[in-house]
Amino acid sequence: MSDSRSAPEHEILTLEEVAHYLRLKPQTIYKWAQEKRIPAAKIGKEWRFRRSVLDRWLDEQMFGDESGFEHLRDEPADPSRREGA
Repeated sequence: MSDSRSAPEHEILTLEEVAHYLRLKPQTIYKWAQEKRIPAAKIGKEWRFRRSVLDRWLDEQMFGDESGFEHLRDEPADPSRREGA
């Protein structure tokens, strides 16, 4: 059995797992889900999140046209792979 404090490894995440993953308070994730500020699905009384969708959403938040960091979108993560390096 895995430690509940470790990073979640499932594709479908609970609200608490998302809070841990994004290093935010569960109350923030709950509020954002209700306000449709973060991609989520309410199943019964519980919120669920898909890790791959959250990763895409986070990339859009970080590198979207209004982020101020859109110039970093196409840069390779490994500095040794940049042109002229």
